[in-house]
Amino acid sequence: MVGESDLSRIGISLPENLLNKFDDIIGKRGYSSRSEGIRDAIRSYITYYEWMNDVSGERQGVITMVYDHDHRGLMEAITEIQHSNRQIVQSTIHSHVSDERCLEVILVRGQGEQLKQLAERLMSLKGVESVKLTTIKVD
Repeated sequence: MVGESDLSRIGISLPENLLNKFDDIIGKRGYSSRSEGIRDAIRSYITYYEWMNDVSGERQGVITMVYDHDHRGLMEAITEIQHSNRQIVQSTIHSHVSDERCLEVILVRGQGEQLKQLAERLMSLKGVESVKLTTIKVD
């Protein structure tokens, strides 16, 4: 079995602005190297992915999303998706963050897989910057 102490070297290509932002973050967080920061980021990504995929059963949660409200047809698409999922969408809060960006919080309740599919559908829309699903099991 391969453990975390068995290291492999990889090479990646990143846009300069992304690398600069990453370097700023690892400096502020006190990492000793990019490698340490990348390992931590990958662990976090894996943990989040595994947690997102463990959404079985009845769940209550929120979907938070940030998007460009000037993107043609986006607000209509978001509204249509919410209306077509009205059995699980309980409420929404919409906030204007800036002239171009909006934050939307969607309160949801239903089967975990339905909530995950809704979040992924919203995530796939052009003009959406980020989507995060957070759920808890309903007792």
